[in-house]
Amino acid sequence: MQYSAKAVAGRGEAKSFKRRLWLEGWKRLRKQRTAMIGLAVVLFFILIGLLAPLLTSHPFDGFNPEKTLIPPNADHWFGTDDQGRDIFSRILYGARISLWIGFFSVIGSIIVGCLLGLVAGFYGKWADSIISRFFDVMLAFPSILLAIAIVAILGPSLFNALIAIAIINIPTYGRLIRSRVLSVKEEEYIMSAKAIGMSNSRILFLHILPNSITPIIVQGTLGIATAILEAAALGFLGLGAQPGEPEWGKMLADSRQFLTVAPWTLLFPGFAIMVTVIGFNMFGDGLRDALDPKMK
Repeated sequence: MQYSAKAVAGRGEAKSFKRRLWLEGWKRLRKQRTAMIGLAVVLFFILIGLLAPLLTSHPFDGFNPEKTLIPPNADHWFGTDDQGRDIFSRILYGARISLWIGFFSVIGSIIVGCLLGLVAGFYGKWADSIISRFFDVMLAFPSILLAIAIVAILGPSLFNALIAIAIINIPTYGRLIRSRVLSVKEEEYIMSAKAIGMSNSRILFLHILPNSITPIIVQGTLGIATAILEAAALGFLGLGAQPGEPEWGKMLADSRQFLTVAPWTLLFPGFAIMVTVIGFNMFGDGLRDALDPKMK
């Protein structure tokens, strides 16, 4: 019973220590003005995406041949496109699509990449060799070309674009978690866990993964920005969002022929992409500095 009490106390102290580290990281993050601006931008786009039905007075798919290419005015704040659809409404609903693709593609990449990286780093030998070569093959292709190939096989659609973006980013998280596992598994507390007979799965998910997750969180935040850009690129090429869907990349593709006569049809979707990506990058950079122990 004495040993069990010490073990429980040790786990309690470890949890308390991790909690203090996260609190200290949050305090450091709050002191960084650029990170807070980035977080504000991210929350702003999440909010307008969620509240789009309440913030718009025109349907995003409402065709009106009598109101084509109207410049911004009091009724249509961002003007209308070549089919008379309100651009402001399409921008707000497009935030839902871009953030949905960004968040869920990164979550998928992290889950698969972390599982493969944990196995490669912990078990080593043939498992590490096979998984690492798989990562090397995927990284040998330009990411956007690999995404295009995957969507071409699966068929053009938003969901297939999400799958393609998730697949091409798996090696990024897999290699990152593998490098962390190779370092963490040599720590004394991991050796102690093995010595008392703890199973490999418990060691991986209770000790190694929690102590390797910080760089994954940072990379995931930055990866959302990359995923949004990749989704916009696929939409621009006609491989992501299909006609009628208010995706920012698709809006750019549909409006490029009106650059000289109706520049607002390209300006606002492009600006939305730019600001969203900058927001995630600013927040990700600040998060990296805040969670880096060397910055303490």
